[in-house]
Amino acid sequence: MEFGFGADDTAFRQEARAWLTQHLKGRPPDWEAELGKAGWIGLGWPEATYGNRTATLTQQVVWAEEYTRATAPPRTGHIGENLLAPTLLTHGTPAQKSRFLPPIARGEELWCQGYSEPGAGSDLAGIRTAARRDGDTYRVTGQKIWTSLAHEADWCFVLARTEEGSRRHHGLSFLLLPMDQPGRIDVRPIRQMTGTSEFNEVFFDGAEARAEHLVGGEGNGWQVAMSLLALERGVSTLAQQVGFAAELERVIALAVATPLDPALRGRLTAQWAELKVMRWNALRTLGSADDPGAPSVAKLLWGGWHRRLGELAMAVRGAAATVAPGDWNASAPYALDALQHLFLFTRADTIYGGSDEIQRTIIAERVLGLPREVRVP
Repeated sequence: MEFGFGADDTAFRQEARAWLTQHLKGRPPDWEAELGKAGWIGLGWPEATYGNRTATLTQQVVWAEEYTRATAPPRTGHIGENLLAPTLLTHGTPAQKSRFLPPIARGEELWCQGYSEPGAGSDLAGIRTAARRDGDTYRVTGQKIWTSLAHEADWCFVLARTEEGSRRHHGLSFLLLPMDQPGRIDVRPIRQMTGTSEFNEVFFDGAEARAEHLVGGEGNGWQVAMSLLALERGVSTLAQQVGFAAELERVIALAVATPLDPALRGRLTAQWAELKVMRWNALRTLGSADDPGAPSVAKLLWGGWHRRLGELAMAVRGAAATVAPGDWNASAPYALDALQHLFLFTRADTIYGGSDEIQRTIIAERVLGLPREVRVP
């Protein structure tokens, strides 16, 4: 598709920038609700019937870019808005849309994603979490891991095995269940080497999901889950690159003030050029539904690039990169500055969201038509 910003997009950018400037001053504690009141949640939804406003594809890009440039707070509602909502718009019943989309648009209900398990990370078809029908309820038992924001979420969309004895992608279902179930759901934060704990492991012990909250029909969970995973690209990728550019500028500013050898200067130049290429590739594929390899290519590009940026930041700083900022404090013994946090967190970029190995397999089999990888039964 031809992608460009027009006069309407410029006006939209000015509106978005003005709103962010005004509302980030003295930012209210419930930021998601503040976004919802102004209709900024759900811009990409096809209908403005859930409390959201509609926006063209270019305007969605504009909003995402302005939000990142304004250094606005990280979104806690992005999983519901960008992953679950489009999935419900495609696969949900009218009742499910009416029940769940308005609270997401208002910023009132937060979601987490119950996909990965200790034995089913990148190989999602290895899921063991089971859901058994009991009248009008499914009872879910099993464990999920690397569940982002589960400790803050009100609801979770869970991929579970509803057909006993089924294997691989057969017999899976996509269920929506409330997280407030004491004694049936146990959320345990996972402390990372950055000192933060936004990931969690979640244990389900007979957790209840109402049968009317089954999305796409029983046994069709794999198709629903795959359509959701395809949404993890596009507009969000472009916004992500704005954040990447800010991080790169921080490293370059440090490099300008530091004597560097030619090899490091060359790496900085390459990092800058690769970011430009990523943006052009994202614009080229934006809105294209007929390129099955686009999500995997994008993930390979940005995952490796971001990890290399963290490594480069440490190389530019030299030995000083190994020293924590300020004095040791018993109440906060794990202090990191922004670039140290960048280095440690980006070690996971080529693993989470589908490891590089899995992305290459997808490209090989689904795009290039190469023979399927031999899988052990």
